This record gives sequence, structure tokens and C-alpha cells, in this order.
Amino acid sequence: MKFGYFDDLNKEYVITTPKTPYPWINYLGTEDYFGIISNTAGGYSFYKDAKLRRILRYRYNNIPIDNGGRYFYINEKGNVWSPTYMPIKKELDKYECRHGMGYTKITGELNQLESNITYFVPLKESCEIYKVTLKNNSTQKKSFSIFSYLEFCLWDAQDDMTNFQRNLNTGEVEIEDSVIYHKTEYRERRNHYAFYSVNSKIDGFDSDRDSFLGLYNGLNEASVPLQGKANNSIASGWHPIASHQLNVELDSKEEKTFIFILGYVENNKDDKWESLNVINKTKAKLLINKYSTKEYVDNALKDLKNYWNNLLGIYNLEHDDEKLTRMVNIWNAYQCMVTFNLSRSASYFESGIGRGMGFRDSNQDILGFVHQIPNRARERLIDLANTQFRDGSTYHQYQPLNKKGNAEIGGNFKDDPLWLILSVTAYIKETGDFEFLNEETIFGSDPNEKGTMFEHLTASFNHVLNNLGPHKLPLIGRADWNDCLNLNCFSEEPGESFQTFGSGEGKIAESLFIAGQFVLSGKEYIELCKEIGNFKEAERAQKHIDDMINAVKEYGWDGEWYLRAYDAFGNKIGSNENEEGKIFIESQGFCGMAGIGKDEGLVKKSLDSVKKYLDTYYGIVLNQPAFTKYDKNLGEITSYPPGYKENAGIFCHNNPWIACAETVIGRGERAFEIWRKISPAYLEDISEIHKTEPYVYAQMITGKDAVHHGQAKNSWLTGTASWNFITITQYILGIKPHYKGLMIDPCIPKSWKKYKITRIFRDIKYNIEILNPNGVEKGVKEVYINNKQISDNIIPVYDDRSEINVKVIMG
Repeated sequence: MKFGYFDDLNKEYVITTPKTPYPWINYLGTEDYFGIISNTAGGYSFYKDAKLRRILRYRYNNIPIDNGGRYFYINEKGNVWSPTYMPIKKELDKYECRHGMGYTKITGELNQLESNITYFVPLKESCEIYKVTLKNNSTQKKSFSIFSYLEFCLWDAQDDMTNFQRNLNTGEVEIEDSVIYHKTEYRERRNHYAFYSVNSKIDGFDSDRDSFLGLYNGLNEASVPLQGKANNSIASGWHPIASHQLNVELDSKEEKTFIFILGYVENNKDDKWESLNVINKTKAKLLINKYSTKEYVDNALKDLKNYWNNLLGIYNLEHDDEKLTRMVNIWNAYQCMVTFNLSRSASYFESGIGRGMGFRDSNQDILGFVHQIPNRARERLIDLANTQFRDGSTYHQYQPLNKKGNAEIGGNFKDDPLWLILSVTAYIKETGDFEFLNEETIFGSDPNEKGTMFEHLTASFNHVLNNLGPHKLPLIGRADWNDCLNLNCFSEEPGESFQTFGSGEGKIAESLFIAGQFVLSGKEYIELCKEIGNFKEAERAQKHIDDMINAVKEYGWDGEWYLRAYDAFGNKIGSNENEEGKIFIESQGFCGMAGIGKDEGLVKKSLDSVKKYLDTYYGIVLNQPAFTKYDKNLGEITSYPPGYKENAGIFCHNNPWIACAETVIGRGERAFEIWRKISPAYLEDISEIHKTEPYVYAQMITGKDAVHHGQAKNSWLTGTASWNFITITQYILGIKPHYKGLMIDPCIPKSWKKYKITRIFRDIKYNIEILNPNGVEKGVKEVYINNKQISDNIIPVYDDRSEINVKVIMG
């Protein structure tokens, strides 16, 4: 069942009912100021850090779901309704939500009064704009009042929802003209405030929540909109909000537009005050005046659309499959930008307080984002490297506001360092910026511990070598990619964190996933060393890679698939010898991508086992058989019911690893089948089952052992976005950045006869046509550049050309 449709021309998903199976959201903002907005205007905003600079209050796990956001109420002769459906929930004569690239438009109409609201964050600004257009579609004059409403968070989102003995006493606002300024804690250590304005004379306001709602009322029965008159309340302590009242008259067919601005301002410490206890509003007034007219707001929205058109034009596919093209050209690339910006911090499943920017997460996000804005990827790589220690270990997370490692979570997730090799080499392949290896960095968030980016890569490589277990396989530490496989935790008490309890310093438990990751990233490290002429280091690294390959073959092969790990007592995990959890997806994916044992047929055998034991209608589950009882020696993975999350759920993040591995052995048909199964555009028709948005990937789909097989959870902020973009664009469609140019190496279904790709690479436009006349899955027979045949499948970078035409014939 569908709840909307794709508008590919405008790069929008159009939702036609407010009653979606779950709130379907979008993100506002591209750099520092961000917002989450649902199809009924729920959500919140923050500046840089969802935990420490939360602007709007939002209550997770609420009843009803998605209650609280950027709301408007209309009172027309006592008939009160919300043009975004929520919070009043009165049935509308017309409803439509259009989620676009960095903006959302919601249309609601009742009794021939139409409201169109466009929400967006202008480029390079610390504010969001709500352009509200009200139109009288009737033949009679209409008179009504519109009330805005939003609720301020007291900045620190965690403290805001816990420290009530303080917070109910600190709330402060100022009201000046049509602007409500939120200045809680500005009197002391803070130098920032928020404001909510409208470009019109107002007929009333409220800034105290209880006065606006009524103490025992919900948002759906707010007393001010129901009575049709603002109370002009001024918050002092308790709960600061911002609400404007506008009395509007519209002749038949007339429309009026109002511009509301929610903004964030920082002042210098010595320039905080205009006068005693009166905040300096200079920056706020400049912002308000800048966007005071409809024309300027429309131009800002146009600039935002052009920004996204340019970014999405860097990789463009022409193919007969419209679902494939919309994912490649629009939605997957868009999601990659969102995950790059926010890592796993703030979504409708991530509360914004528990996770900052993950080291593992952000490095993977860069892989799918780096082609869009390489300079921002470069900046992020420096931030990440700065949280790595000189021995190669890393902080697992850092806070985006101060860019320092998160000591509460700590480190010792032993896959973390290797992701830096993959992301840095991806950046250099994309840009040709070898000088980046000499970039000065620091170690351990300590300004006195200086180094270079190349030293970080070497430390990452050596970290594995210095942390090998009894089988000469990498130690797992607290966990590897699978945060829930905790082999050194042994938790027996409820509430203990599986990721931080215990020392995590075991010297026995080993990871086959990290072994495959080491070989894959090690090959990238070796290739980079050769490119920069460091052949001695390349030779040293190759010896260790060979040793690891031999160790995997000797101790990591179980007969039909790769083992997953050895536990803290030296017992096999992911073995046919086990009663439960006989086979896992992760090691099959990364050992396969690394080509370990490919020539001996090990990769093919393991992938055949994945299809035989792990594949389902909705995707590949993480392990089988599912664990049916808790095992302290394995950790959190066994705490989930069968079929959920890491316990035999379909983890969309690692499904593409299997697809990539399939291309290593040339099975394009199977690779695309795997990619297609979890691609949201192909799941739109079963949205009532899938539940989450049909335009972006989710982290997890419930597995075949679950009660509700096929339900998705944790949409938007997931490494699934980056890995699926890499899988389809590089491994299947076959356009891979290389140090010397663009490598063309498709691995596709036999039925694909042709497709075209436009790729902007190092400021050159490559028009690539790929022909498959003989219906093969892999293999490049001929390559032509501007009608001249070349002998290689790497298209070089030409300094004297801005556009190159490439024809590739497979065979």
C-alpha cells in the first residue's frame, strides 16, 4: 500500500495522507544549523550539536507519537484546525506534504481556506524559515486568526529532560515588537539565544506554555487557539514557548504570505548586552530584516534547490529502471549528505543525546559523501584523526561542538582505526590531493601531540599488528563493527552497558570481521604507499597482509563459510559446531570483499552459504540460527528477541557488503538482487509492512524469526546509505575513483544492455556509455575515449579538457 508518490522531476516525495505507518521525516540544513521535520510538522532543531545546543524541545516515545514541533493553529469563527494536521488532528479537505532536498512543504485546506507552509534552512545561515501562505478559495470574504507555536528546549537536551529542580526556575524570554527572544541562562555563562519572529505586526503573543495550553491540556486542545485570543503571557521559569497571534482578513481568491523565522545567535562574551539584562539583538535583527520579504525568501529557497541540483549532478545515471535511477540520482545521495552531517546523533530513533559523531560511523559516511563536497570530507577526516591515539586506538565517538573525544564511551573498539585508511584513500582517489598525507594533525585530542595524516594511517595499520590473538587473528576488544557482539563484557546485571562494562582488554577473543577488514584496508594502504613511492613500507605491509590471509585460511575457515570470531575462551563463533549462530554475515562480506581464498573457491562457497542460510524475501539476516537465550559470553546480541536488530535481523548496513563480494567473483545478477531487495524505492508498494520512509534506507528490517517480518526501524542515520551508494555506483555500475583517473569495472545483470552515467571527477565531466551487447555480467572488452580506443579500463585525468566522452563495451 502506498501513502504517496515520487516526484522525480522536482526531487520530492509527495505524501498524500497525514496517517503514514510511522512519521515520515526530512532534514533541514546543510552545515551547522539543522532541523528534523515530519510530514505533520513534528520535530526539533539544533545548532551543531543535538545534545548541547538543542533549540526546540521534543519528547521521544511520546503519546501520541510525534507530538511537538513547528505548529500553527487556525481559528475561523470558532472552528479550530491545524494546516499540518497535527496537533489538532481535525480531518482536512486537502492535505499534502512534499519532502524535498533540504526543505518540506505542507499544504492543508479546510472549508476553502488553504494554507501552504514551506520550511527550510537558508544556505550558510543559523536560522530556519517558515513561509506561510494563506489563500481564500471561497467566494466569500474570510476573517480568521492564525497562531504559531513552538516550545524551546533549555539548550542541553539531556539536562532539559532530567534536571527539573533547576530548569523549572531558569526560563527567561524578552518580547520586542513581533519577536520572542529565548534567553534562558544567557544571564550567566551562555552567550547564545534563540528567537522566533514574524514579518508582520502581531495581535498578541504568548511565551508561557501553561498560559497558552492550559495546565492540563494537550497540544490538541490548547486554550489560546480555542478561545481565539492570546494571553500575552511572559515566561518566567517553567516552560518558555513562542506563539504569535495574527488576525487575518482575505477577500475571495486573495492570498497573503507571512515569513516566520526561528533563529540562533551567538554574541561575543564582551558584547552580550544592549543594556542591563537586555540582550544584544543586533545579529538577530539583521537576520530578520534580511528575510523580511517573500521575494528574498523565494530567492533563498531557489539557491538551496540549485545547491542540491549541483551536488546531485556530480553522479547521474540514465537507465530504464526508474526506481534504480531515483535512488542513485536523488535519494541515496541525499541521505549520504544527511548521514555525513549528523552521523548517528539525531533522528526519530536516535535522541540526539546518546551518540555524538562516531569514529567508525563517520569514516564510513565519508565513503558515500566524498564526491559531493570533498573539502568538507577533508575537514571531517582531520577531526576524526585528531581523536586517534598514537598507538592507533581511537575514541569511539566525539562531540561535534568541541570536537573532543568522548571519554564516557572511551575506545577499544578494535575495528575503528582501520576505517580511517578506507576513508582517507577514498578522499585522495577522489581529489588527487596527496599533500593531505602531510597535513599536520594531533593525537588523542591533545594539541601537544602532533603528527601527520600519513602517520595516522600507519598507526591504524600497526594497531592491528600489535593486537593479535592466539590464532594471529585481530583481537576484538569491546566489539568490532557489530557493537552487540561483546566477547569481553560478561555482563550479568541489568543496566550495565554492553559497550563499556568491564575492561574490554581481553587477549583471547578474536574477530574474523576485522581480519577481512585488515586485508581489505591493508591492500588500500599498500596501493597508497606505492603511489607515493614508499615501496619499503608497501613491502612491509604486504608481508603482514599475507600473514593475515594465511591465518584466516588456517583458523578462520569453517568448511562452507568464514568463522565470525573466537570468544574469550578460544571457542569458535559462527561455526557449524555451534548450536545457534552458526553463520554470520559480516565476515562473509568483508573476507569476500578482500578476496581471501578467492582462487581456492572460498569466497564463492561462503556467498553460496549466505544465500542458502541467511537470505530472506526482505533481505539477508545477520546470523542463523537466531539466539534464543541470553549468553553473557556473547553479550548484547543475545539480549534481543530472535529476528530483531543484531540477533538475526536484516541489517541493511552489511547487506551491501555481500553484494560487493558477489562482484568480486563476477556475479552481477546476484549482486543487484541483493541491492534491490533492501532499496526503499522498491518497497514503496508494501509501506504498510515496511513502515518507515520509502525514500531512504533504514538500519534494520526485522528478520524471518521476528513476529513481524519485514518491518523497518532506525531510518535515515545509518551507514546503510553510504555502503549502498558505493555498492551500486562503484561495484555494480562500476565507476570507481582511482589515483590515476576513473576505473570502469561494471558487474551487472545479464539483462542490462546499456546505461549511461555522467560523472564529474576532478572538475572534468565524464559522459560514460556502457554497452553490454553479449549479455555478460562482468568484463570490459573495449574502451573508447572520444572515439579513440585505449588499452586500459582506467580513464585518465586530462588537464586540458573539461569534458570527455567514454564508450565501454563489455564482453
